Formats: sequence, C-alpha cells, structure tokens
Amino acid sequence: MDERTRADVERAEAAIVEHYPRLVRLTYLVLPPSIGRHRRVLTAHGLVQRALPRARLRRPDGGLPAQRGPAAESGYDVVRLRALRLALAHEGRPVRGPAAMPQVWGLRLFPRAGGAEELALDQALSTVPASVRAALGLWQLEGLDEDAARSVLARAGVEDPDAAQRAASQVDRETGAGAAALLNSGEFDPCTVQTRPTDLLRRRQRVRVVLALTAVLAVGAVAAGVSRGGGERAGHTPTTAEQALDPGRLLRTPNDQWADTSRVDFTAWPARGRQAGDQELLARALQVWAAPPADTRIMTSAGTSTRPPDHPPQLLYAGLIDNVMVVVLHDGERLVRYAEPEDATPTLHFARVDDADLTTGAALVIGRGHGWMRYLLAPWASDVTVRDLLAPGAPVHGLHVAPDGVTDRIPTPPEGNAGCGHWPAAQFRPSTRIGGTGVNPPFLVTDLDDLVPVHLTSLPPGGVPGGGPDAATGAPALQSWARTACSLGSLRGAGVRSVNNWAFAGQRLPEGGGSATWVCSRADTWRGPGSVTLQFLPPAARPADPGRIAGRAANTAACSRFGTPVVGDVHWQAKSGKWYLLAAGSQEVGGIDATGGVRATGSGSTLLAPAGQHAPAQVVGRLRSGGSVRALRP
Repeated sequence: MDERTRADVERAEAAIVEHYPRLVRLTYLVLPPSIGRHRRVLTAHGLVQRALPRARLRRPDGGLPAQRGPAAESGYDVVRLRALRLALAHEGRPVRGPAAMPQVWGLRLFPRAGGAEELALDQALSTVPASVRAALGLWQLEGLDEDAARSVLARAGVEDPDAAQRAASQVDRETGAGAAALLNSGEFDPCTVQTRPTDLLRRRQRVRVVLALTAVLAVGAVAAGVSRGGGERAGHTPTTAEQALDPGRLLRTPNDQWADTSRVDFTAWPARGRQAGDQELLARALQVWAAPPADTRIMTSAGTSTRPPDHPPQLLYAGLIDNVMVVVLHDGERLVRYAEPEDATPTLHFARVDDADLTTGAALVIGRGHGWMRYLLAPWASDVTVRDLLAPGAPVHGLHVAPDGVTDRIPTPPEGNAGCGHWPAAQFRPSTRIGGTGVNPPFLVTDLDDLVPVHLTSLPPGGVPGGGPDAATGAPALQSWARTACSLGSLRGAGVRSVNNWAFAGQRLPEGGGSATWVCSRADTWRGPGSVTLQFLPPAARPADPGRIAGRAANTAACSRFGTPVVGDVHWQAKSGKWYLLAAGSQEVGGIDATGGVRATGSGSTLLAPAGQHAPAQVVGRLRSGGSVRALRP
C-alpha cells in the first residue's frame, strides 16, 4: 500500500488544492473518451480527490526514527502519479455505476465546445491508448521532457513508455494547430463546464432542483464554471489588464500558418517547447513582465520599451534551455524573453521587432553562455549551417536543429580584447514552401548581443541602395565581409536590424599598387536611425586582412536609398614610400575637390594626389545633378 507520513499527506493535500484544475485536466485527458463527457468530467474530479495518499498510523520500525534516504518527492509529483495510475486503470474497464464518482442529479456536465481542430484532436485521441494520451499530457500540459515523461509513465504502470511517446509524437505532428494549444483550450477543461438539464418532467419539485444545485457546488464548483487556474470569479468580467496576464488567453499560431500567409514574420511562428502547456510557468513570466520584482535583471535593446502588456501576447516558446526555463512572448512590436534559472532571480530581455520580415524574423537568441549561444529558428528556416566570415573560402558546417527549432550551440563573435580571429555567422535558406517559385537564396545572420540576430547583406559595385541587396553569400560578398566583419563589434547592443556592405566605388592605386574597393557598411536599427562606416580595402596579403576606416556617421541617411551620394578619403602609402591622398565617390559624384593642406581637383568619381602623411585635407564631391557632398570623417 502507498502509505506515507502525515507530513507527506499534508504536502499532497496542499498540492491538490493548489493545482486542482491542472490535475483534473490531465486526468480528464487520460480517461477513455468512450465513457462520455459527462461521466469523464465527474470521474476526473473523483480520481484527483482520491489521489490523496494515506498516512501511516505508526512507524513500521517499532518507533525508531526513519533513516535518512533519498530526497522525498514533492507533494505534487505524488498526487500526479497516483491520479495517473487511477486514470490509466480505467482503460478497457466496463462502464460501472456512479459509486466512485461525485454525484450530480438532474444535470449533464460537459466542457465548452471547441472548434473543428479541437474536435479532430479529440477524435484522434479516442483512437489511441490511454498511455499515449498520458504521454501527450505530460509533454504538453505538464511541460516534461521525454526522459522525465518516460520515468513518470513507467512508474504509473505503462508497459512500454517509449512506444507510448512515439505514438504521442505522431499525434502531435498530425495536429494542425499544435496539440499544446488545443489541449489548453476549453474543449479539454473539465473545471470550466456547461450544464444541460435531464428528465425535466420528473424534476418539477423544488426539492430536486435544490439537490441538483447543491450537488453541483459540492463537486469543487465544477458546474459553477471554475476558471482554468481557478482565478476568475463567477460573473466577473476580466479587465483588459487581467486578460493580458491570463496564460489561458495567450495567442497561439497554428503550426503551418507560416506557409499560407502574406505576413511572414514573428506573428507566423507557432508556439513551441515542452513547457508550452505549463500554465504556472507562463503565469510567472507574465507576472514578472507586468511587475518585475526588485532583483529582476532587465535588459533592453536600444529604443525598446519595457511597458507591461496591454493585450494577451503571442506565445512563441516555453521550455528548458541549458537548465534555464525560458519563455518567449511577442506582443506585435516586441519580443520578450523571460529566463528563470535554477535558484536565481529571473531575467527579462526586451527587443523591438516591429516590421520584421522573412529574414529579420527568421531567428531569435533563445539561450546564451560564455562564448556560445543558441538560436530558436522560424519554421521556414531550412538548410541551416554555420560559417566563419573571416574564412570566405572555407566550407560551411551543418548545424543540428532540434524538432522544436532550437539549434545546437554556436560560438559567439569575439568581444573586447579577445582579438578578431574568427566571426561566426549562421546561414539559412527559406523553405521552398515560401514564395512558391522554387529554391530560395540563402541569407546570413550574426549575433551582436541582442535578442534578434543581425541580417547581413551585400550590394556589389554598380548597385543602388534600396534596390534589393544581395544575400551576402556569393563569393564577392563573402570576400568583402571577410575584411569588414571585425568592425561589426562596435555595433553590439545597439538594436541593429541589418547591416549592408555597399561597394560604392573602385579605384586604381598609383605606382602599380593594384585596385582598391571602397565599401560603405550601413547599419539600420529597429527604431529607424542608421549609422555608416566607410572602409578602404586595398589589396591584401590575406583574405581577412581588415580594411581601413575612412569615415563614420551616426543618425544619417548616407548609403541608403535616401542618401546614395557618398564620398570618402584616406592617406595611403605606395611601395616606394611616397604618400598620396586618395578619394572616391559613388555614381552620383561627377568630380572631387580637395582643399586645405592638399589642393587637387578631379573630374571623375575618384581623386589621386600626392600629399604628406598627415597633410590635412577637406574633400568635397561635386554631384552630377548639382550640389555637393562632403567626405565623411573617421
């Protein structure tokens, strides 16, 4: 017999009281649908109430204190296991009378009716054994991973837990909207029920009406419509703020909506993760977001608000990442990542993602450690690989992605004084289900310490900003990024959305020095303003030799479609030791003038003039359309 100390029983009783709706929902799922919804509701309540273990009346060792053994199970684990055993025992059992159930006379009880997807899932569950339904419930309602669920199933008496989990995976895959979202709907909530009368003609006497209502109230307020979590009062209409903090109201996108929508961004992401059905975890994340405790660590990308949610947000992920419980939410404008380490204070990270698209909404950072990070990928990201931007000729390396979209660890770019010997970037290819025009080109992203990676693009010579930059995965683009990637470090934590390398000019160097390329690297932020870095790339001995910074500007339209005219200049030393002033402009520049310590004039888009190593010069480009543009300064 499963007998325990009085302290154990008290803990178990407290767990039943605190988690009653959660336990009843799990038990209801496991019970055979063939017994009917009314009997299933009452049996679920009855089994959870019977899950309370018995207390020992005396110590079995004759009064000696028990020896210290393994750590005791939590009260919740005990009652969950007992309720599961009782529910599994109903499989194949003939329908009996109501002796073991709470009694309700004159009323039929059943959960709220769902839609077509809930009905389809209920029908699918009716065709599989109770052990499969139990495995699905442990994953999607309890948030257990496969190993933990296997252990619980085995202890509950399931003969082949692995087979049960394989079958549960199949049901999950075949559920269009995702089993987690559907199992948390009203269709599977036996604590929020509707009532219908029976035998009306025989219940005209008032005493029977009183008995029926009393019985309903006695079943833990089943017929009174106890809310999912027990928080809403009967007749109370939740305020907008209360609705925003209700985990039961979180928005969950159907699994395949991304393949059939014109808006391919974070709104198309389905809810994923083993804890997507953990109402308590989701409630904690929402509460900390709305009212962070004093010791909560809060991180924000530049220009991002930390205001509480004003409507129910969308759930993107909830699960365990490297021993940290992580919840990711999206409110239409921001991503919010809630991280709950073991025995540590929670962390909130806010990032703007309004106007995301196929590439900028393709990944987010789900976990981060010393020298590594993991991405959570959009469902349309395929052919996932990793490459080193400083080794443009090296092959890419495959990156394993778990079924829930979480990648293996990826090295992070070097920081501070660590040098710049490598610069990892992830390469994705949009699924062929996007666009419907065959194979889509790959694209690159890299991590700059924000919640969302930065999309890297490239524009070759002759290209015009705003005209559709290349994906930065061709050989010329990779060669350009090999020499400019290390300059990305200055953009860390700036809320950068994308960085485009625009080769706006080429120039022949004096004394047979070869050809140089002028590149404008423009970083656009999620909040709007952008910054630019001009780099001069002369011939290099190694593919990753960095270029020279020729100019910078913040909060500028330069090198965008609204600021295509650009000019840069540098002092450069030839092999002979002689110094020159070199300047170059984009296509709109028809001439360049240098004044100050160097006086020279050129009629084209480049200028070359002998100059001292430190001779000051003011360089101005003359536009073909009239007007002028000054060279950017370092």
